[in-house]
Amino acid sequence: MALTTRLDLRQTQALVMTPQLQQAIKLLQLSNIELARYVEQQLEENPLLERDESANQEFGAEARPSEDGGGDRDETGEPRSVDLAVGGDTPMDPGAALDMDGYDNLYDVEPTQADDGETGFSSPGSEGGWQGRGGSFDDYETSFENTLSARPTLREHLTGQLVMDFDDPVDRIIGAHLIDQLDEAGYIVDDFAPIAAFLGCSVERIETTLQRLQQFDPPGIFARSLAECLALQLRDRDRLDGPMQALLANLEMLARRDWSALTKACGVAPEKLATMVSEIQSLNPKPALAFDHDVSQPVTPDIFMRPQSGSGWIVELNSETLPRVLVNNHYYARISREVRDKGERQYVNECLQSASWLVKSLHQRATTILKVATEIIRQQEGFFVAGIQGLRPLILRDIAQAIDMHESTVSRVTSNKFMATPRGIYELKYFFTTSIGSSDGGDTHSAESVRYRIKALIDKETAKTVLSDDALAETLQEEGIDIARRTVAKYREAMGIPSSVRRRREKGETLFARAGPNT
Repeated sequence: MALTTRLDLRQTQALVMTPQLQQAIKLLQLSNIELARYVEQQLEENPLLERDESANQEFGAEARPSEDGGGDRDETGEPRSVDLAVGGDTPMDPGAALDMDGYDNLYDVEPTQADDGETGFSSPGSEGGWQGRGGSFDDYETSFENTLSARPTLREHLTGQLVMDFDDPVDRIIGAHLIDQLDEAGYIVDDFAPIAAFLGCSVERIETTLQRLQQFDPPGIFARSLAECLALQLRDRDRLDGPMQALLANLEMLARRDWSALTKACGVAPEKLATMVSEIQSLNPKPALAFDHDVSQPVTPDIFMRPQSGSGWIVELNSETLPRVLVNNHYYARISREVRDKGERQYVNECLQSASWLVKSLHQRATTILKVATEIIRQQEGFFVAGIQGLRPLILRDIAQAIDMHESTVSRVTSNKFMATPRGIYELKYFFTTSIGSSDGGDTHSAESVRYRIKALIDKETAKTVLSDDALAETLQEEGIDIARRTVAKYREAMGIPSSVRRRREKGETLFARAGPNT
């Protein structure tokens, strides 16, 4: 066969990851809070984008956005009854191109007569005039978190005591350096030689300063070990006697629940030892954690579901956190007539294309999330009716095949998305669990429901009926769950449940607290 050069024309189809499509895919995996930040950034960068200040739009499982921006509502303003079947708009999928033609979610207002006689927007604040972004320059959002008062940190709390109790400037410098050496639990290292070399003083002076610092509030601060931390707190209560010191010197026996050896080491009666152990348990092993004042941020659900009167469920997106933007066609028409430079015209056209695509992407994202969430509810309806026992095995492929989408799209949609249900707020990923076979040939069981069953069996244990992993596996086999002992051990450890030996000791400690260690 001869080697020749020739020119051929071939027609092929391929998916091109354009910047617009990459943006649409990126929006899918963002939560509503993250999406709001992204939209705020786009509003600052794109002059043709405007925030929609109209009434919040409600997305229902079958609701279509109306022309005025409202959801599918009845005469009373409530969402219409929704069947779980979703039809209509095709959700966004990386394999499907988005058609930008014919999309009418644009901001197009009639020009008004400005105060100076020129055609333009009416002044902000005027009656019936355009208010811009809320009609105010104050973007401060009133919330409960903004009303919280600042609480002192551990360093501020200790520095205030240092200034009051120490007069010598050298001791103040040593104390300030030791405060900086505290870890998050309130402990300090035992090696003072590097500190002495750094400060140019003796180790004895550092230890003397440390003894005074150990009297600071909270009790137990500046300890070098757990035993010393507990001893400082007991000294503050005036309870550090001889038997208690012996108990602190044998904390490893206390961890093993070796009551007979502890009774001999402390030289006290069993009833006295029980009282001492209870007092040790009331102490704080990490005193610095009391100054950890991080405000926990609540989870904001992206989807709401609630039971429908009669039967079925109503599924809606959280419109409070769902950003809505429009394209200002009137402003585009004004500036497009005034631009003369080719570069400026290209910039304006790019802004229009980017704004139009963002509006379309937001709508398609809402439709896609709603469709995926509705199918998850349909597949896991047993969970919402009967609880975790009704959770069935589910994987991404099951949802993707049911709604004719790609698995990667379903994975992006379910990432960082939470749904408020009658049984609580759950991440969408929670409803995807692996399957465990049935020993009697029946339906498979979800791994999450098996974990719940293992925990339920362990919670029913007593000191005399503690179940080993083998016993748990046999019990589950009798209930029709085909599971091995090593799988039971893996699930137990993942839930933070100790072994049967440790559980037996802990339950024996409960009896010890009631009747003494010899019981």
